[in-house]
Amino acid sequence: MTPAARTRLKRVRASAGIVKLALQQIEDELAGDIDAQELAEILRELHREADPQEGLFGALAQLLTVAARTAERIEPDHDGDASCPLHEAAALVTEDAGLQAYYATRALDPQGERAP
Repeated sequence: MTPAARTRLKRVRASAGIVKLALQQIEDELAGDIDAQELAEILRELHREADPQEGLFGALAQLLTVAARTAERIEPDHDGDASCPLHEAAALVTEDAGLQAYYATRALDPQGERAP
């Protein structure tokens, strides 16, 4: 591994650690004493139906898409063995996980989608 690659990996590990801490904070908030409307608002931060790229799921899907594009560029046979699963993972995050979070949000706070 080159020095540049080692440095990049260290930065990624540090960033992933920060993300894990942030997710733990959200998990702690979810475990607290919250009502349905507040839970719905927290879920809207994970997935925003009006603009899915703005939510946490959208950010994760974007990261997976960038990884897929990188895999496309470096795959030995350009056969999609690495890139296709990454593209699929990105789609699953926004389409499946995001949609399920949206359904839960609507069930918890049906009026919230129309709030200003």
